[in-house]
Amino acid sequence: MTRLLGALHDAAEQTDAVRDPDSSLSRHQLLERASAVAAGIAGRRMVAVRATPTLDTIVVITGALLAGVPVVPVPPDAGELERAHILADSGAELIDARVAGPDRGVPGEPDPGAPALILYTSGTTGPPKGAVISRRALAADLDALAQVWQWTPDDTLVHGLPLFHVHGLVLGVLGPLRIGSRLAHTGKPTPQAYAATPGTMYFGVPTVWSRVCAAPAEARALRPARLLVSGSAPLPAPVFDSLRELTGQAPVERYGMTETLITVSARADGERRPGQVGRPVPGVETRLVGDAGDPLDEPDTIGHLQVRGSTLFDGYLGQDRPEGWFATGDVATIGADGWHRIVGRASTDLIKTGGYRVGAGEVEDALLLHPAVREAAVVGTPHPDLGEQITAYVVAEGATERDLIAWVADCLAAHKRPRTVRLLDALPRNAMGKVQKGALR
Repeated sequence: MTRLLGALHDAAEQTDAVRDPDSSLSRHQLLERASAVAAGIAGRRMVAVRATPTLDTIVVITGALLAGVPVVPVPPDAGELERAHILADSGAELIDARVAGPDRGVPGEPDPGAPALILYTSGTTGPPKGAVISRRALAADLDALAQVWQWTPDDTLVHGLPLFHVHGLVLGVLGPLRIGSRLAHTGKPTPQAYAATPGTMYFGVPTVWSRVCAAPAEARALRPARLLVSGSAPLPAPVFDSLRELTGQAPVERYGMTETLITVSARADGERRPGQVGRPVPGVETRLVGDAGDPLDEPDTIGHLQVRGSTLFDGYLGQDRPEGWFATGDVATIGADGWHRIVGRASTDLIKTGGYRVGAGEVEDALLLHPAVREAAVVGTPHPDLGEQITAYVVAEGATERDLIAWVADCLAAHKRPRTVRLLDALPRNAMGKVQKGALR
């Protein structure tokens, strides 16, 4: 399939090819509206769109891709400073779905190496940076996932994720437009909306799946689906187990980031393991290196995860394309069978305490096994003797700090127990459900 949005160009009418809670478009109608947008922006250097979870956003982004104009999705809830930074940094002009030009038919396909999307990172290490994603990288990743997930035109994908990230936009919108499956966007990813929308595939982040599990009737309504996909943050083992019990199938977990797209995943027809994200997708290689950059070959050793392959970005705006292995900034383990377990961010989730290297995720998983614990986040905080101590922030009812420290000491090695547990009403999270550990610190 040479066109990036190959299925969109199929002349066959498809009722409700894409829909949101208020409206729907057939494939032909979407192509017609997107072509009008493409004619209206043809020749522009770059455009931005306020990425609301609506068909209007899908029309504008599709039109920009048809025109070969790089598009910057702007979070609809972005504050004034964040929005100003994104627009100034990219130089993009903000447009909406009313942009239209003279009828010139469907534009020819742009060069595969041309930039398609400028996706801004979360800015955890400074101001958000624009990652340049090429058309070639998008096509390579979607084709790899179609193979891994056995994703076909017969599928109906359901999700309510934001349309300015890889998960909701690249996988959740461009995937159906390339592969030919239907898309039903629920507006918001609530258990009730998912249960009320029939589909064969459902996408969600851990917060979504946790809420689905807390609504057993809605969870059971997903039993006819063939694939439940979780990503954007680690899925706690208790949620994995609850989903398996309530829906009759274990979720598929996958790993990726803005700069690499999706690089590792469990398979639709293979094993699914709690706390692990599978093996590299076709076209991608991974490896672990030590603190000095030396490759680590011993299975199950914690190291810094690097990737290379056809799905990588072309660099940040104004910077050169990365060559060779890309350092993800995450730490992980790789088993002898190639299965990956993501420990977390090197900056926040690899804790060096008393000469030991401890992954925050392992301690979080142990805490979440306690019946009183609903949420847990673990970080390293300065300690005069240990270098760092393990500090846990927990949402729990009926458990004390001492109870939880003793619980972890029973579950794991003694040096992995938290020295301090702080009880909170809720953990700070971003729009994708990721815990903001910087805010905890």
